[in-house]
Amino acid sequence: MASAKVANLKRHGSSMKKDSPLGENEDDKPAPTLEDLDLLKTIGTGTFGRVIQVRQKGTKQYLALKVMAMAEIIRLKQADHIKSEKEILSQSHHPFIVNMLWACHDEKFLYMLMEYVPGGELFSYLRTHGFFKNSDANFYACEIVSALDYLHSQQIVYRDLKPENLLLDTEGHMKITDFGFAKKVIDRTWTLCGTPEYLAPEIIQSKGHNKAVDWWSLGVLIYEMLVGFPPFYDENPFGIYQKILAGKIEWSKALDPVAKDLIKKLLVHDRTRRLGNMKFGAEDVKRHRWFKGINWDDVFNRKLKPPIVPKLAYSGDTTNFDDYSDDNWQDAAAVDQETKDIFADF
Repeated sequence: MASAKVANLKRHGSSMKKDSPLGENEDDKPAPTLEDLDLLKTIGTGTFGRVIQVRQKGTKQYLALKVMAMAEIIRLKQADHIKSEKEILSQSHHPFIVNMLWACHDEKFLYMLMEYVPGGELFSYLRTHGFFKNSDANFYACEIVSALDYLHSQQIVYRDLKPENLLLDTEGHMKITDFGFAKKVIDRTWTLCGTPEYLAPEIIQSKGHNKAVDWWSLGVLIYEMLVGFPPFYDENPFGIYQKILAGKIEWSKALDPVAKDLIKKLLVHDRTRRLGNMKFGAEDVKRHRWFKGINWDDVFNRKLKPPIVPKLAYSGDTTNFDDYSDDNWQDAAAVDQETKDIFADF
């Protein structure tokens, strides 16, 4: 049953749903310029852009180029989100966060060059398996907790945690991608953004929100990994919001009771009592019994053994991603000087 549900599950997603920068960059040489890159294949598309697998001409290294049309970004009023994404990625350095090499722009597009993560989305593996074993879900949760702890220490709220934004590298370790909704938040912010199934109640109610929303989303994610579909699901977003605010969850009898306890403590409506957002922050999550015996230094140093190792024929293999049309995306309209000035520091 879970397998069928997850196979048919359709997100009511965010603005750049499939826009995932992908990869493993172990080369310390200077980053290539646009002229140094051969464009190979589109591996993700979004509302105003796409991600293209590229290869550096000299080294033959595979990378991922995120390309966004400036005219569409302005039309959809997403300039602040995109600039924030670039700023956050340029300052973030963590083993489970996708690495950005540089950002630039020309007459039509903004570009962000990323490492290429060839394993594809965690969502694809979850859909194939139906649901994950308790130990497998625990592995992925550990790496996500490590990344969230780091982001929150930098006052960054991620705000779009979901299986589609979690990529697997060549060894099967996690890379969080798509920082289009991430934001530096000192106190609270009021922007309504994210994916309906994963929204915390305070976002829906426009109460202002902070890093606590990421811990709520972690609870949703752990449930989805273990059960095969999210705890709050409906055919339309309004129905999802109603279920989130009602807080009623159907608990599978097969669910590990310790995992269930953690999920319950993450899916607490009162954010002041939500695990991860109390006095000891992420440490409270790390100390939960579901993570008993976990050495968090080993997690950070990628010493835990991944449960899934992606099948790859070579370093530039794209078979773990869906196929997309490489239509006439380069025909986008050039923008005026006023628009260029908005992105002058990109």
